[in-house]
Amino acid sequence: MKILGITGGIGAGKSTVLACIEERFHACVIQADRVAYDLQQPGGACYERITKEFGPGILSGDKTIDRAALARVVFADSARLQTLNQIVHPAVKQWILKETARRRESGTRLTVIEAALLLEDHYDLICDEIWYIRADEQVRVQRLMDSRGYTREKALQVMKNQLSDAQYRERCRRIIDNSGDFAQTQRQIDEAMRSFGVELYEN
Repeated sequence: MKILGITGGIGAGKSTVLACIEERFHACVIQADRVAYDLQQPGGACYERITKEFGPGILSGDKTIDRAALARVVFADSARLQTLNQIVHPAVKQWILKETARRRESGTRLTVIEAALLLEDHYDLICDEIWYIRADEQVRVQRLMDSRGYTREKALQVMKNQLSDAQYRERCRRIIDNSGDFAQTQRQIDEAMRSFGVELYEN
């Protein structure tokens, strides 16, 4: 089984690229954010530790974690954010390691792991190749304004707190430019997959 890592800044269009890879190459896609969400649900590996650490004020009426309330707590205090990350990130990585092992045993030919912090959390150690999904700054800003209702200032601030274009380029094997028409992006993906040794999936 080949393991491909996908990363890039907010607004670059990673989800669209993932959907393309999943459909055209029949990949098993694992998104770290979705894993983190599941692990924070009641009964999940992170739920008890988070509720114990941050108290009942972060819970909704149905006892699920109110993500907005938790965000207000941690983003106002860098130490609290670090505490949350120390709970969630190792648990997410452990889950992903177990899932990739299970997929390998089941005969999956391609697993794709997507995470904003793929490089920072050292997923490069388990991936055969890392791709950087990028888009021009103004394109990313506009996407965030359209899809999330961000102001231009908020979009730029979030982007500023992530790795720079140069840092991604230095540490990733291949760059997929998703700034323009997606047909162009798809051609880049197909070419990159051929180089990676994975052909289009045919039923």
